[in-house]
Amino acid sequence: MEKIKLLWHNTIDELLNKVSWPSWDELRTSTIIVLIASLIFGVIIYVIDTSVGFTSDMFYKFME
Repeated sequence: MEKIKLLWHNTIDELLNKVSWPSWDELRTSTIIVLIASLIFGVIIYVIDTSVGFTSDMFYKFME
């Protein structure tokens, strides 16, 4: 039981004193960058999916 208490104490100590947490401004900036990058990748994947779907539909119609 003593080992579990020591492990818990060390875990809390590390989270509170040894981890470098970002500031609110850094967190906000990083979040905005991730959201914008996700939207850009989503649009790119949508365009690729739509164009491949259109191309394959045209190919299959040509083969009928």
